[in-house]
Amino acid sequence: MSLYKKTKYDNSEEKLQKYITLMSAYGSSAGIAFNFHGTIANTIDAHRLIQHYQETISPDAANKIVNSLYSQYFELAAHPSSMESLMAAALAAGVSSEDAESFISDEYEDLVETRMLIREQASNGIDSVPYVIIEGKRRDFTLEGAKEVGEYVKVFETVAKESR
Repeated sequence: MSLYKKTKYDNSEEKLQKYITLMSAYGSSAGIAFNFHGTIANTIDAHRLIQHYQETISPDAANKIVNSLYSQYFELAAHPSSMESLMAAALAAGVSSEDAESFISDEYEDLVETRMLIREQASNGIDSVPYVIIEGKRRDFTLEGAKEVGEYVKVFETVAKESR
């Protein structure tokens, strides 16, 4: 009789390998070379940066920041909230180096507002990104987390069909 008690974590390495295999396949099909060796860290400063420039410049600037941060983190294994990563993302969005450095260095600027927005989304049950709501004529559709393009197409086709 074995005294060893199997736990739910015994196959965590196996699950990690399955995740890496799946995400690598998804990435490959989208032209993304995922690197799974980066630092996992608190991303509040990245969220603060995105929110600030979305409000002060434009949603397009925020998209450029997000794209830069994703590329740096997921492909280059860069720290998600280091000064270097945040500066590179801000510069990619067209923010002046002086403005970006001033904002990033002040760790309290827009911090309360960003945390409130995160709490609001969490209270709405949102805990992953992207979180997309597609408004239909009869009903709305919510897509949460990484989805294949086909899943978006299916929802848009449904919305078009229900709108006739």
